[in-house]
Amino acid sequence: MFPDYRLVGFSGHPTSEGMGRLGIGDIDERVEEMELLGEQYADGRSILPVLELITVVVQASPGADGLYRAPASDEFIESYLAAARRHDALLLLNVQPGRSTMTAEVERLKKWLLEPDVGLALDPEWDISGEQLPGQSYGQTSGEEIDRIAGYLDDLVAEHQLPQKALVFHQVAPSVVTNEGAVGEYDGVEVIKSVDGIGAPGAKIETYNQLMLELPPTVNPGFKLFFEEDTVHGPLMLPPEVLGLQPKPDYVLYE
Repeated sequence: MFPDYRLVGFSGHPTSEGMGRLGIGDIDERVEEMELLGEQYADGRSILPVLELITVVVQASPGADGLYRAPASDEFIESYLAAARRHDALLLLNVQPGRSTMTAEVERLKKWLLEPDVGLALDPEWDISGEQLPGQSYGQTSGEEIDRIAGYLDDLVAEHQLPQKALVFHQVAPSVVTNEGAVGEYDGVEVIKSVDGIGAPGAKIETYNQLMLELPPTVNPGFKLFFEEDTVHGPLMLPPEVLGLQPKPDYVLYE
């Protein structure tokens, strides 16, 4: 996957425009918009479009099982996989586990992870435990859990002779992921850390620099921009500005 490609994507959920660009209007129009934007990120690489679909959505209420999350239906995922295939794009299944676990939710998605063009995106700020409630404090995962999930994906790739998969983990603050150095290297998986800080360009760059200080050699850099939230604080960063980050992001995501 790397260094031949740079991934450029939109994230979202179709029932809530506030959850990201991918959920606004016609899906094919959104992917075409993404492809045009992606051309500005080539910088000597081929662009691989990404649909990052929020597949397990954290909830404000506990639900019948007390886990504060709502999994998507198979029909819902299938419609986005079909759209991804119409555009030769990757589909990444984003997991906000609530009081479930990342591992449990990933294993529940196995049938989709056996597809050659489906990967994962983990959102550990919504990985809550104990008395935590969604949105009141950041959740957390560990490098060890990310490594277990990477190993699980790598086993699927090897056993079923699949193409290499992308495994993204989102990080908004240092506390959200502990011991990143535990993430190992796998032939079948490219692990990517997406830095998700919100704000004006200067604040976003500062967050990126901070969270890249301890980037393990087994993890690739990624960067997330927010069409709505970022522009409350200043102008949205332009592609040349994003490509000026060090290290240069291998994955650029817009919400």
